[in-house]
Amino acid sequence: MKKIFILLLSAAAFLQNCTQQKKEVSQDKNVIMKSIYDYRVEGLDGKEINFADFKGKKILIVNTASECGFTPQYADLETLSKDYKDKLVVIGFPANNFGGQEPGNNAEIGAFCQKNYGVSFPMAAKVSVKGDDTAPIFKYLTDKDLNGVKNTTILWNFTKFLLDENGKLIDSFISTTKPTDDAITKYLK
Repeated sequence: MKKIFILLLSAAAFLQNCTQQKKEVSQDKNVIMKSIYDYRVEGLDGKEINFADFKGKKILIVNTASECGFTPQYADLETLSKDYKDKLVVIGFPANNFGGQEPGNNAEIGAFCQKNYGVSFPMAAKVSVKGDDTAPIFKYLTDKDLNGVKNTTILWNFTKFLLDENGKLIDSFISTTKPTDDAITKYLK
């Protein structure tokens, strides 16, 4: 009986320790999480993009690539950015995670976007959106424990994340969902 009691005490201590460790991890994630407004990233032009500047507007974040079959979506992103400029900020994040379809440096990417699509919305400096070197903002966007809404696996370029006027994730959309599709624009009307 004494051995069983000691075994139960040991098990209880082990479970309490596991629960404490889980809380510590959770608290660390909450520190990271806070809100999309806590993020600041470098722009293609080297200037800072501060997400706190977009409070009160919806934000559409898109991982982009210059040599992808979905690259023509830049035109739709530009249209969306202009048509809903009072309600929405579009921000592109070039990434080379899929098929090496964004091989250029920041200057080359910026020139490509301007020349071919007249992109006027903010573009972040090139980042990684998948793997061990995932940019913190994409960790936030893809992890339900951080964003509080859903887990998303980025399967390819031009995955989209829509956030509301308070910085809360509304939903994510796969590459084949065009920026001007009703699945996105219904939140903007």
